[in-house]
Amino acid sequence: MKQSILYVVGIGPGHPAGMTEEARRVIEDCEVIAGYPLYLSLLDTDLSRKTVIKTGMTGEEERCRRALQSAAEGKKTALVCSGDPGVYGMAGLVLAMQEEVPGVTVRVIPGVTAATAGAALLGAPLMHDFAVISLSDRLTPWEKIEKRLLLAAEADLVIVLYNPESKSRSGYLQKACSILLTVLPPDRPAATARNIGREGEEVWTGTVKELTNRGGDMFTTVYIGNSTTILKKGKMITRRGYPGEMRSREG
Repeated sequence: MKQSILYVVGIGPGHPAGMTEEARRVIEDCEVIAGYPLYLSLLDTDLSRKTVIKTGMTGEEERCRRALQSAAEGKKTALVCSGDPGVYGMAGLVLAMQEEVPGVTVRVIPGVTAATAGAALLGAPLMHDFAVISLSDRLTPWEKIEKRLLLAAEADLVIVLYNPESKSRSGYLQKACSILLTVLPPDRPAATARNIGREGEEVWTGTVKELTNRGGDMFTTVYIGNSTTILKKGKMITRRGYPGEMRSREG
């Protein structure tokens, strides 16, 4: 009997070169590809030869259900996500809905998430413990996001912010910075990476105080340093404690 498998595939930050060989192989091998339209457009695969399932924003459950049903019908199916499917992607939702379509095995194919892809552009901001927090309150109450920001700052973690703002959530990054500045010094190093691996890729470095007025969008990833983070020759570096590192100064 043919095994029914749904692959949940991380395609990385956007550029085809940032996709793992495993992800590329699975997508090429599958006859049905499901995903959000933007992420489908980032693939360098000829989708005209495949059946495409796509739904827009807020259509995540429908997308997952249709992909599961496709796999249950014996079709080789991949559900693609930007970055890594287990980091704000579709892996959790698919696994939670798996029982709705008996007989389908779910396999998660990892990808490069924005936090690490952006960190590579900036230098080495994630060299010590860090927290990743989404500022989107579509599924998480803002009060809980505020608490996570405050506790991460108090714990002296490097902080990475996903989904800092959108058309319907303007001013959220400013609110987040105001919360962080109740704990952090205003000159704490901060940075952003936008359109990582895509056209219009850009980075910025500065301080948390300067970050307050910068704004952002859903394609921006924000980095807040810890007490050992420095900006040096345009790079953001978080020192782990090696003697050679700690002798290095900002500049």
